[in-house]
Amino acid sequence: MALQWLILSYVVAAEVVIAVLLTLPYPMLVKKRVVSLVSLILQPAASIVAFAAFQLCDIYWKNEHRLSCSSEVCTATERDRYEKSIYKAQRNAVLCAAGILLYWCIYRICKYNKDLELLEEAVKRETHKDE
Repeated sequence: MALQWLILSYVVAAEVVIAVLLTLPYPMLVKKRVVSLVSLILQPAASIVAFAAFQLCDIYWKNEHRLSCSSEVCTATERDRYEKSIYKAQRNAVLCAAGILLYWCIYRICKYNKDLELLEEAVKRETHKDE
């Protein structure tokens, strides 16, 4: 049951590392290589968005159908278990949102770098054409 959250947490950690690698200042040649490598990984890694969205739907469904323990009939143990499940659901929702947001950030950083590279090539062509 907790395997999907373990996988998602490892993926989010990997996304953080990739985002940090993309934003570090490198020489232009190294930056191009890093961006091209990450761009190759992006398309297969898009499945994390669907996986995280599915997990968010699962969290929502479980939250809507969870038995509430707010009356005085509940024991202290049941109340603690209920609160612990709420905290876990909130943590998992933040993890899913972080996975989706980080994927989007990595995608936009790669796209920005590719667009920047294309503009630099266009400027080089214009300067060589004018000479």
